[in-house]
Amino acid sequence: MGDALPRTMMDRDQYLRWEAEQPERHEYLAGEIFAMVGVRREHALVTLALGSLLRQRLKGSPCQAFVADMKLRVDAADAYFYPDVMVTCDPRDRSAETAIAHPCLVIEVLSDSTAAFDRGQKFAAYRRLESLREYLLVDIEARRLELYRREGAHWLLLETRADGSPLLLDSVGVALDPSDAFEDLDPPRLD
Repeated sequence: MGDALPRTMMDRDQYLRWEAEQPERHEYLAGEIFAMVGVRREHALVTLALGSLLRQRLKGSPCQAFVADMKLRVDAADAYFYPDVMVTCDPRDRSAETAIAHPCLVIEVLSDSTAAFDRGQKFAAYRRLESLREYLLVDIEARRLELYRREGAHWLLLETRADGSPLLLDSVGVALDPSDAFEDLDPPRLD
């Protein structure tokens, strides 16, 4: 998420009409519009790796993976976001044209400009989705995966590094080897 645009507040319907005419993507949170910032090469590579892996492993299942351009609607937070990757297995999302509303897994690849928002306000909004079972944050700099899993009324944190053991994404029944997320990246810099 980028900076809020210097605009008057919009309601959800105004945002959707306005967003459909824009060449760039914008997220919406309770009346505020935020320009999406461009991503670095590493961010794009990790997003593609995870989206491709999930698409391949979910073939033949009722689940579908989406990368970056499909909106996620969070009615309880009056919000629309563009997650880096999300998966829905809910038949209600099969007829969605521009926005998914019932994901079971959402993945955000962290960047310097979005990390605080992805961990804070965005995660708070995502937690209001009854369908969401897991939220995966990918920290490229630390080569770490942080998986938040809903356990009843609480969220459990599981984490692993690029050279660590696989994480089981219970929400979709996929074991994720952390090295798969980072395989196309240059080795981390040792400063």
